[in-house]
Order: sequence, then structure tokens, then C-alpha cells
Amino acid sequence: MMKLTNPILQLALPSVVANITVPLLGVVDTAIVGHMGRAEYIAAVAIGTTILNMIYWLCGFLRMGTTGIVSQAHGSGDEQRIREGLTRSLLFGLFIGVCLLLLQSPLLRFALWLMEPESEVLHYTTAYFRVCIWGAPAMLAGYSLTGWFIGMQNTRIPMCMAILQNLLNIFCTLLFVFVLDMGIGGVALGTVVGIYGGVMAAPLLSSPKERELLRDVFRKYLSERTEHIALRFDNLRFWRTKEGTLYRDLFLRTLCLVGVTVYFTTAGSRMGTLTLDANALLMQFFMLYSYFTDALANAAEALSGEYLGRRDGAGLRGIVRQLFGWGACFALVFTLLYATAATPILHLFTNQTEVIAYARPYLPWIIAVPFVSLAAFIWDGVYIGLTLTSRMFLSMLVSAIVFFALWSLLGPSNHALWFSFVAYLATRSLMQTVLISRYSVPSV
Repeated sequence: MMKLTNPILQLALPSVVANITVPLLGVVDTAIVGHMGRAEYIAAVAIGTTILNMIYWLCGFLRMGTTGIVSQAHGSGDEQRIREGLTRSLLFGLFIGVCLLLLQSPLLRFALWLMEPESEVLHYTTAYFRVCIWGAPAMLAGYSLTGWFIGMQNTRIPMCMAILQNLLNIFCTLLFVFVLDMGIGGVALGTVVGIYGGVMAAPLLSSPKERELLRDVFRKYLSERTEHIALRFDNLRFWRTKEGTLYRDLFLRTLCLVGVTVYFTTAGSRMGTLTLDANALLMQFFMLYSYFTDALANAAEALSGEYLGRRDGAGLRGIVRQLFGWGACFALVFTLLYATAATPILHLFTNQTEVIAYARPYLPWIIAVPFVSLAAFIWDGVYIGLTLTSRMFLSMLVSAIVFFALWSLLGPSNHALWFSFVAYLATRSLMQTVLISRYSVPSV
């Protein structure tokens, strides 16, 4: 058995912990408001976190793009590119964060128009959102720092940031709500404090070498050289740089992914509440599996970028084989787990027997997901590390088209919806496998 000195496990296991803690911010807020005496608070937090998560999800390109650039610079030993990769990401994240603060009112109005909450829920959602949005600059800075640390072969710091963020959120929210009696605003403020605390702790938790590089970024590059490397939005020069192209491709790729995910939920809701509830439970199986395979993707980002930076084609091929080996182990474990224990797991999720009975006929689709999606997850990481983002976007675009085309031809039925979703995952795996076959590591 491989020891934890294996670089894939060293990078992947902390990422598993970090991935599992990510949803806890919303879960903690929901659990606390559930004891505040008003049902409207629960709905307000659910809607508010959905809006914010959608915004932040679309900004995930900051993390992925930073990892790809920095991992290659780390492999080649180019400290200037390591610094500049983080600096540009932080500047771009700051620009987006300020835009979100300035545009918070129209963004909120548009989101509430789509969701159409009841008037009292709307009031509390607005109060929650207007406090939480002030965490946007720190959240986006956290994305940049997380991507930078992964590119530096360190997933332990992002894990610690996520854990600290949640601990601070729990403590501060309890203090603000039950001691200071701040209501829904206290719930939101606790979340904001947690976000800022997790980001500010990153330099303190880092190694001396990483701390030195971070010090250079904050003292030197963000002050003396800001004009030199700043984003030139006025003449769109930034979008012709490597970073601009990466961010654009990754944003468009995420937009396709969000489109499929949102439409999947929308299509299920149109078939009735029972279908919506059952699909929400079944999707938890996919999310649970993704926590582990996303961790492998993080390892793939860091390691493939490093081998590219070294111009080591043999090493890259070797690490990809190891990634697929570990991925196959994860897929086998989850396939066996879902094939033998899916119904008991459903009972853990809910005690609604009607929903469980409705969900059972669709379990074969869930059992198929691990192996069907395995290559897509791992290739995502490899493509990011190699900064092959245009091919990554192309594969996602084609896969999204396959999903919508199959649903249009076969729907409306829930089996057709799940078939379209599984075909979408399979297309991602196939397309990325075909496109990567034409790639070779550049020589020195």
C-alpha cells in the first residue's frame, strides 16, 4: 500500500477535508437560524446563500487559473512568475469584489425577481445579503490564495483556512445572535467575519519560504509595481494576456457547468415537488463522490503544472497514470457503496418514505456516475495544470450541448433527465481524453 509520502495523497487528502467543509458555511447559518423562532429566517438564509454561492461559483476561475500559472512557475523555479501570478489574481479579484459591492442592489433585485420569495422572506433575504456581500473581496482573495498554495504544492493551508473559517463563523454567529441579539444581520456578520479570518490567517500558517513570497507580493508587487502589472481594462489589454485568456476560458466553462446544473434542477421542479425532492437527494450522491475526485483534480492541477514547468513529459505521463489509478480506486469504492447501500443512505438523508420510494428507480444512474465521470474530474485538473483552458471550455461546451439536445429529444421524464446528465458527464470524459491525446510537453 502506498504511504502518505505519495505526492498525490499528500495533496489530495487535505483537499478532501477542505471540500467537505466548504458547504458548512451555509449549513451552520441554516442550523442557527432554525433555532431563532421564525421560519422566514430559514428561507431567507437558503435564498441568500444560493445567490452568493452562484456568484462565487462563477468566480472560481480565479482559483483554477492561479493554480495553473503558479504550478508551472513552481516547476520551473521562476519566483517572479510565482509572485506575479498571485498579484494579478488578487488585483483581478479585488476589481470583481468592488464591482459586486457597487452593483449589489441590481444583482439582488435580479436574483429575487427570479426566485420570487414571499414579501417577509424577501425582507430578511435582503438584510442577510446586504451584510454577506461585504465578504466578497475576502472570499475572492481566498480563491486566489487557495489557487496559489495549491500551485505551490501545499493543500494543507487551504484546508486550515477552510476549517478556521467555519470555526470563526460558528463562534461569531452564536455570539452575535444569542448574546448580542443581532438577528439575521448577526448571522450574516458571523459569516463575513469567518471569511475574513480564514483569509488573514493564511500568511501566518504558511511556511517561511511561502511567507517571504507573500511578503514580497503585498509589499512590493501590490505597491511599487501595481501600475506595471495592473489590469488595463480601459483598452482591454489584459484580455490578450495569458492570464486574461485563462480567466475567460475558465469563466465560460463554469458558465456552461452552471447552466447544466441549474437547468437540471429547474427541469426536475417542473415535473413536480416529489421529483424535485428525489433529485435533490440523488444529487447528494454525486456531490459526495465529487468531494473526493475534486481533491484528486487539485492534486492533478499542482503536479501536472509542475511537470510542465520542468518540461518533464515522462514524469507528467507517469503522474497522470497514478492519478487515474487512484481515481479508479475511488470510483470502485463509491460504485460498490452505492450499489449495496444506496437505500440506507437515502434513509439517512430523509425519513420521507414517499420520496425514498420515488427515488429508488433512479439509483442505477447514480451507480453509473463514478466511473462515467472519473476521467472528466481528473482531466479537469490536468488541463488546468497545463493551462489548456480553451480545450477544457470546448469539451464543456460540447457536453452541455449534448445534455440539452438529449433532454429536448427524450424528455420530459425523470429517466430522460438523468440519462441526459450521465451522457453529459460521459461526453466530458470522452472529449477531454480525445483532446489531450494531441498534446505533448514542449521541449526546453
